[in-house]
Amino acid sequence: MSVIKEFRAFAMKGNLIDMAVAFIMGGAFGKLVTSFIDGIVMPIIGKLTTGVDFKAMKYVIGDAKIDGNGKVIAEEVCIKYGEFITVFIDFVLVAFVMFLIVKAMNKAKEKLEEDIKTTPPPPTISEEQKLLTEIRDLLKK
Repeated sequence: MSVIKEFRAFAMKGNLIDMAVAFIMGGAFGKLVTSFIDGIVMPIIGKLTTGVDFKAMKYVIGDAKIDGNGKVIAEEVCIKYGEFITVFIDFVLVAFVMFLIVKAMNKAKEKLEEDIKTTPPPPTISEEQKLLTEIRDLLKK
């Protein structure tokens, strides 16, 4: 039974939940970036490179095998280097945006730590004030 309690305590720690939220948001962010790359960036790059569709770029190693009825028996064997280029651009953009986010978070953290350091400590109570507070509390009883 103690293993279950330990697991529950572990699972409910803030770090694990934060990590799970970050993982889910990272997946959604990846989809967003992929959509941005596929829908906006790659068509622009394709237009700049005289209409090249990167996803269609491939090197065919073996042609597809088709029977007499036109039915594909075996798919073509190819190296899809165009998809690799697209995914590489996707990765570079995600890495760059994550770098900017981490940089901003570190800057905000440094600012917070600096503010904490410059905040004056709370005033200390003298022995005389402590004694007077005790007397007041005793008189209230």
